Amino acid sequence: MGQQEKVATSLAGAVSEDISASLAPVDAELARRYPGDPGTRQPVHTVYVPGDAFDAGTIRSWGDQALAALDEHAPDPTTLARVLGLSDELAEPVYTRVRAKLEREPVEDLRVDFEDGYHGRDEDTDAARAARLISEAYAKGTAAPYMGIRMKCMEAAVRDRGIRTTDVFLTGLMEHGGLPGGLVLTLPKVTYPEQVTAFVRLLEAFEKTHGQDAGRIGFEIQIETSQAILAADGTATVARMIDAAEGRATGLHYGTFDYSACLGVSAAYQASDHPAADHAKAIMQVAAAGTGVRVSDGSTNVLPVGGTDHVHEAWRLHYGLTRRALARAYYQGWDMHPGHLPTRYAAVFAFYREGMEAAAARLAAYVARTEGDIMDEPATAKALSGHLLRGLDCGALDDDEVTRLTGLDRSELEAFARPCRGDLTATAP
Repeated sequence: MGQQEKVATSLAGAVSEDISASLAPVDAELARRYPGDPGTRQPVHTVYVPGDAFDAGTIRSWGDQALAALDEHAPDPTTLARVLGLSDELAEPVYTRVRAKLEREPVEDLRVDFEDGYHGRDEDTDAARAARLISEAYAKGTAAPYMGIRMKCMEAAVRDRGIRTTDVFLTGLMEHGGLPGGLVLTLPKVTYPEQVTAFVRLLEAFEKTHGQDAGRIGFEIQIETSQAILAADGTATVARMIDAAEGRATGLHYGTFDYSACLGVSAAYQASDHPAADHAKAIMQVAAAGTGVRVSDGSTNVLPVGGTDHVHEAWRLHYGLTRRALARAYYQGWDMHPGHLPTRYAAVFAFYREGMEAAAARLAAYVARTEGDIMDEPATAKALSGHLLRGLDCGALDDDEVTRLTGLDRSELEAFARPCRGDLTATAP
């Protein structure tokens, strides 16, 4: 090996040291505010069930109702493909996977609702029952991967009730075995960062009372008011809310109908593809980028019930909205009815299967450092591996087919997906 050529420099090493010292606070702030994606599974949807209606059979009932809807309105791959516009290549694998998903894991994330959807007369009893049933479901292995409650908001009129229900529910979980790993709370109708701070103080007090690690309980922030997007001083309130959560915020969920109504959008035009919705979600997305907080789309209130023609029309609408959201990197949404599950999973599975071979080929080329017609950056390799991992998590893709196409196993995919800035080659397998 030849002798390395000596290169000349003009600046003393102290210059670099001084610059690094001056930027140390910025480095620390970047690490604190923008830790990157947590690398955990993100559910493809959240299902809301009223607290007075939730029972031990809810999850299985949703799956059975969804399967019955398929049996009645799309009993074979050809019919579903025709309704949704799926290609011949996708028809069989998507249909088969949808049915398997509904049999195995029909709900990925369930929220027992004590806010708008709740019409019970004894909230204490219903909240305690929800805690017991959720604890039992996790103990039996019948729970959704993520489960929790949506309590009432921090506004004055319902604040005490929201605090009490949160306390009753969390205390019930502790009495029945402790806080499950998939616990998620949803704080609705947040308008000021101070309301987020107040909820943090509530959770801190609970953790201290029960000897839990500080920060153990996280929560989602529901964006349902114009003030949550733009504050009176012109700043982006949602960014300040993430900061106010002090590391506890796990998601930002767009509330389609409350937000639309807040802006005066007529009921007939309140939808997740309205320009007002796109604006709000774009602000949410930018505010959350790099923070580890995930963004969720809202829902449609057009239910796939009644005659087959109407069900097919509702399915096409829901499928199209879900595909639209996925293309815009909103990988989660709300489902309001069991009949939405077939098209939720059909859209998700089609999205990931359509993109599988191209994403795998580009990632394999990146790993091999081969040249093609697209030159990918390290950040793109992160996005490609993230696409494949999300497909694996929900059941759209199988480990063996992804490994065959990329030459990478899951741990190697995760190594590419983990970094959020800088040179990804340091963690490349």
